[in-house]
Amino acid sequence: MLTGPQLRAARVMLKMEQTELAELAGVSLETVRRLERMDGVLAANSGTLFRLQSSLEQEGAVFLPESHAVSAVGLRREPVANIRARRRRGT
Repeated sequence: MLTGPQLRAARVMLKMEQTELAELAGVSLETVRRLERMDGVLAANSGTLFRLQSSLEQEGAVFLPESHAVSAVGLRREPVANIRARRRRGT
């Protein structure tokens, strides 16, 4: 279950702009903005949530299972190739 704070934290940890996430996930910028403002578990189309989470995971985000009512997100220790390429481009 993805939360608004997790979505926002993962994007920021990846040094990704909202516009870039929207483009990668194939959703509108307004959708990303709206979901990041939500508290708690996101109430949105399951396909949209899947595309957002998958896009962030492909860039290196790791969504940790909820434990004691705490949701967390981290980064892979070893960046995947596309992270390195994106960072080399300066984005």
